[in-house]
Amino acid sequence: FCRVDPYGFERPEDFDYASYEAFFSRYLVVLTRRAIKWSKLLKGNNSIQKSLKVKRYIRKGIPNEHRALVWMIVSGAQTNMEQNPGYYHRLLEGEKNDKLLEAIKTDMNRTFPDNVKFRKTADPCLQHALYNVLVAYGHHNKAVGYCQGMNFIAGYLILITKNEEESFWLLDALIGRILPDYYSPAMLGLKTDQEVLGELVKMKVPAVAELMERHGVMWTLVVSRWFICLFIDILPVETVLRIWDCLFYEGSKIIFRVALTLIKQNQAFILEATNFPDICDKFKQITKGTFVTECHSFMQKIFKDPGSLSMTTINKLRETCREKLLSQG
Repeated sequence: FCRVDPYGFERPEDFDYASYEAFFSRYLVVLTRRAIKWSKLLKGNNSIQKSLKVKRYIRKGIPNEHRALVWMIVSGAQTNMEQNPGYYHRLLEGEKNDKLLEAIKTDMNRTFPDNVKFRKTADPCLQHALYNVLVAYGHHNKAVGYCQGMNFIAGYLILITKNEEESFWLLDALIGRILPDYYSPAMLGLKTDQEVLGELVKMKVPAVAELMERHGVMWTLVVSRWFICLFIDILPVETVLRIWDCLFYEGSKIIFRVALTLIKQNQAFILEATNFPDICDKFKQITKGTFVTECHSFMQKIFKDPGSLSMTTINKLRETCREKLLSQG
């Protein structure tokens, strides 16, 4: 058995190889079928128009060989990169903010210690690419600069694109457009979305919302890493990539779909909790096991389980939650 997965992550000691093999042999058939369909769709001309067919294809998963390209196109990163030739390199050559560099350097060794490609001994060592992307981004978006969590996201982008400049523009798509205000110093967008999830749980899984309230558990305690790291290190790699496929195409509501599905599927288990630490523990447990490993069926569930979830609903909730947070501030 391979101790290291295809993305360079070392598998944990208690990794269940048998059930993973069983899942992956089935999933491989699906991937092969999808790859043929995607090749036909892209027909070597590397452009995609948004359509119901494309949305359906993306929800069923983008094969790895096409993933970087499709993310670039559907997120708008490709267009931005083409309209700003040489911009990324100019950022790296320009004046630097020492405090920013220091903050990024500090996080380098903390980024994926379990990934062999990010080790100092690796050749090439992806830490250099990661450092460059984060430095460039911090100078490009001064309002955000650098904040913990961005290193993991940029690291994943580098693993998939194997290209610094593309990773930079995808990071820009996520932080600048797709995720509203998650990484700014006040993190208002992040705090807002955690409250929005709380409201959605009240509507869709009221018993869990009631349990949280009864024991005084704040949503940020159990889900903030889901939002900050976009499920990296929370869910298995393949599952995270499938979620990101949809995130780049459909936007931030995908995060709510995933969160609601995890909560709804495990409602009975969560409701067994009888105290504060118990609830926190249950939330750690629900992101493990076959339900989340079987990424194909998991993705079908996130579009079924939570029921309808429109951007209009989310934006309305965001408005009220943001106002409430600002009035408390």
